[in-house]
Amino acid sequence: MADYKLMKGNEVIAEAAIRFGCDGYFGYPITPQSEIMETLMVRKPWEETGMVVLQAESEVAAINMVYGGAACGKKVMTSSSSPGISLKQEGISYIAGAELPCVIVNVVRGGPGLGTIQPGQSDYFQATKGGGHGDYRLIVLAPASVQEMNDFVGLGFDLAFQYRNPIMILSDGVIGQMMEKVQLGEFKPRWTNEEIIKMHGSWATTGKPSDRERNIITSLELDSSRQEKFNHKLIEKYKTISEKEVRFEKIACDDAEYLFIAYGSSSRICQKAIEIAREKGIKVGLLRPITLFPFPTKQIQAMLKQVKGILTVEMSAGQMIEDVRLAVEGKVPVEHFGRLGGMIPSPNEAVQALEDQIIKGK
Repeated sequence: MADYKLMKGNEVIAEAAIRFGCDGYFGYPITPQSEIMETLMVRKPWEETGMVVLQAESEVAAINMVYGGAACGKKVMTSSSSPGISLKQEGISYIAGAELPCVIVNVVRGGPGLGTIQPGQSDYFQATKGGGHGDYRLIVLAPASVQEMNDFVGLGFDLAFQYRNPIMILSDGVIGQMMEKVQLGEFKPRWTNEEIIKMHGSWATTGKPSDRERNIITSLELDSSRQEKFNHKLIEKYKTISEKEVRFEKIACDDAEYLFIAYGSSSRICQKAIEIAREKGIKVGLLRPITLFPFPTKQIQAMLKQVKGILTVEMSAGQMIEDVRLAVEGKVPVEHFGRLGGMIPSPNEAVQALEDQIIKGK
């Protein structure tokens, strides 16, 4: 029988971690995502599954605990919000450089700096363009519902181990604090070391047997030629991810003459904006990127034969719009509408912006 519950987005992240067999969560509290750790402390999964839950002394310590757990081949995760993710960036770069799997949850707040505890989407650049140092990429999943907050934890772990790459779930304070009905997944047992090796090879530091060389997990390479060769290997991996892992959703696009492009909570706002616009005779649809990296470039290009203009709606000054404009290559007008500093755009504002900036070209 399906297991339905009414839960907050942050709460379901914690429940999904337990049910998907997470071995360890390491975090540090920060609004608006502290319920993730609070829910884990109430659930006490160490009594149920043996999962480790630890409040580290800082964000830097937490991400390095993730590094250690991932190096052992374990399902490990952390969560934070914008300024906390900034502190984790060095560790995230190290994890990407060591090719380790993990899930990182960012429940974004308005910034820059400490900013506000209200929701924002101004961490798009940080999530999709690297954030830390070096040529690396995260696979970035953008949930638009509490159900997807649940589902993307399992998907995130699957992708993380498939590609040995860190995954970011890029949410925001709206979805993190919103309550919706969610169908929870079946409980999956935590993997044994033998199961890790059988499913994903013997790269992890699970203990050296007599029949193979020791495994070394590091992101350090002092020989430039070998470092360059490794970087090319990463680039090929990212190309494969870009070809195979693009996820997106199209709503009311069959007859659309105009297009909203929005992700996360902004895409929910655009769904209502579509209803309002169509009552006014404006044929508009929505393309929602579910993966922000890889970005649905080809899927946007395929829409250019029918749409006259595109409006991106983001709770930022306009960050995703740069990727949209790269996809469009100037073939139709692309403009941005957004609210900043924790303000949430309304559907009517989105429709008005579409009329003014795209249809009337003001």
